[in-house]
Amino acid sequence: MLPEVEAWLRGHTSSSDDWSMPWLLEAKGDTTVSVVLPARDEAETVGEIVTAIRRDLMEAVPLVDELVVIDSRSVDDTAARAARAGARVVAQDDILPDLKPMDGKGEALWKSLAATSGDLLVFIDADLREFRTSFVTGLLGPLFADPGVAYVKGCYDRPLQNVQSGGGRVTELVARPLLNLHWPLLAGFVQPLAGEYAGRRSVLERVPFVTGYGVELGLLIDLLDLAGLDALAQVDLGRRVHSHQSTEALGGMASQILQTSWSRLERQNMMVSLHTPSLRLAQFRRGTTGHHATVRDVAVAERPPMITIPGYSAAPGR
Repeated sequence: MLPEVEAWLRGHTSSSDDWSMPWLLEAKGDTTVSVVLPARDEAETVGEIVTAIRRDLMEAVPLVDELVVIDSRSVDDTAARAARAGARVVAQDDILPDLKPMDGKGEALWKSLAATSGDLLVFIDADLREFRTSFVTGLLGPLFADPGVAYVKGCYDRPLQNVQSGGGRVTELVARPLLNLHWPLLAGFVQPLAGEYAGRRSVLERVPFVTGYGVELGLLIDLLDLAGLDALAQVDLGRRVHSHQSTEALGGMASQILQTSWSRLERQNMMVSLHTPSLRLAQFRRGTTGHHATVRDVAVAERPPMITIPGYSAAPGR
């Protein structure tokens, strides 16, 4: 690990327990905070998360100013349950409707910039179980404490079955090797693909968003390029429990992360591309007559920095 990364780890890693509520409320001042949950078919968990945030961080204390669920074409009761729990629910495709709609989690995150008003945005995945509001307070701490910090990632243990740190397979097999190979300044992030993070609007609106599963990796790389390592921080949130995807699904995620890294290597003039990578992924399942191939499109699109979108300043909530 590079010496500057070791120094960064010591100075830019904290714990959610480091930030008490009285201190957060005093440090908040007139800064406004929006919490965003991107959600697609998360009816089982989204209501509990919204309820906890409203109860603990909006009604008990005025820490969070806005709580928005971006509904990403759910076919279950996600939107209804989130609304009943007290969130403002916005359909992904209703935001910036003049733009051709795209698919993926990153699309919901990008569009949330145009549907919220907070100076700071906190993103929380909607599939979390055993959710604690310290996820939100922990991510806000470094942003309140240091105006030079622009972006904060959560880190945590991710149990898989009976293994305390068995989750995060794509992180360990794909994302971490990529970062150590090509962006070693980011090697200190414990969970580079974490879905819980927070940032300043003034910075988030100036970077592109990959619309698919490469969004977290892309944001880290682009924000390092834009703002530098000292503008990034991480917070230990303890333990994160959520529903795990199949190995086949993780293969698709890995493909999109590899494509995201490829585009950044090209954009940053770190490689000379001699071919166009395939956007198809072949995977195999055993059937009654042997292994059968399934081929699917794993291409990822990308949205430009939100600040470049005409009419952004007049979008709802702005």
